[in-house]
Amino acid sequence: GLCLLVLRVFIGVHVFLVSCALPDSVVRRFIVRVMCSVLGLLVRQSDPRLRGAGSRVFIANHVTPFDHNVVSLLTSCNTPALSGAPGFICWSRGFMELGVTGSRAELVDSLKEYSAQQGNPPLLLFPEEAATNGRAGLLRFSSWPFSILDEVQPVALQVRRPLVAVSVADSSWITELLWTFFVPFTVYQVRWMPSVPRRADERVEDFALRVQELLAMELGVVSTRITAADRTEHMKRLRHTARLPFAPALSQRPAARPRVPPSLPGAAPEDVRVMAMAQQVKEVLPHVPLEVIRTDLVQTNCVDTTIANLLEGRVPFFPESKEAGDLPAPSTSQAAAASGIQGSVAAPSSKPATKQFAKSPVERHMSLQERKRALYDYARR
Repeated sequence: GLCLLVLRVFIGVHVFLVSCALPDSVVRRFIVRVMCSVLGLLVRQSDPRLRGAGSRVFIANHVTPFDHNVVSLLTSCNTPALSGAPGFICWSRGFMELGVTGSRAELVDSLKEYSAQQGNPPLLLFPEEAATNGRAGLLRFSSWPFSILDEVQPVALQVRRPLVAVSVADSSWITELLWTFFVPFTVYQVRWMPSVPRRADERVEDFALRVQELLAMELGVVSTRITAADRTEHMKRLRHTARLPFAPALSQRPAARPRVPPSLPGAAPEDVRVMAMAQQVKEVLPHVPLEVIRTDLVQTNCVDTTIANLLEGRVPFFPESKEAGDLPAPSTSQAAAASGIQGSVAAPSSKPATKQFAKSPVERHMSLQERKRALYDYARR
């Protein structure tokens, strides 16, 4: 892998120079595509007759930081730069600089003006606005790419490579490029889909949701409601928890690997799944007996519904005492809400939030957690 990496770095410089020297044409795309195969980037396409059939906007799922470069090897298209400072790096990565630094409405107006000029190549947009591994589901599509024109053409991207994951969350594009040079090959499968027109009196949000469902069916994944902002917030929490001195390792956190009791080594997959969900509920409501949680999960099969049932008193139980030292004690309002007690409840937080700005980041984090816990307790009541 290291030998391939060193060799391909020098070859990649030549590929960059050739792509800059030659004008955009079929000859240039063919030459660069052959040179990229030496770099380990193999591009395949399905239904090429549907490619660019009069559509001015391509809508694709986002898997790697080089999706727009791969699609540009098959057809002429431009992807606007939505983040990052404009300059040489942005231009060298193949993004189109519009010079718009204002709101999203100004960006849409600029793209509408760009698409109105017939001589310009089509636009390639990624409504997910964040890369995923492409194996579990699609992030919720943002609606602004679908307000540019009333007809879009979906493009389904699938990427696979041996030994190393295709896309790693929270990694830079330079890291992904080096891993691409390190592994023997990376196969990009591009599937062109028929153009999808916007229906009469259809809202932009509904249009985006319909295209997202079509792409999800084509890829065989789930169409989720998780947004790019949710993904960013999740990564911030993972980074912050990893820096805390009292935080467990990443591999030991429930988000990475559900904890299953060692007494169930040969349990059925359904029992393991129910136990994993029960542990998640147990971490939110540590005073609720585990057997009560499991019994309700068998009926609901949903963590959120079980938590709501326990907090609103639909499932009767006797709160258990604090047995494990690593579990936080429930607050007064949580215990009252879980037991179904109506009426006035004590203060939402057992400790008042600090009134001074703490010097230590750990103390500031704990103060924030206290205020958040108080808001959660108030919302539950």
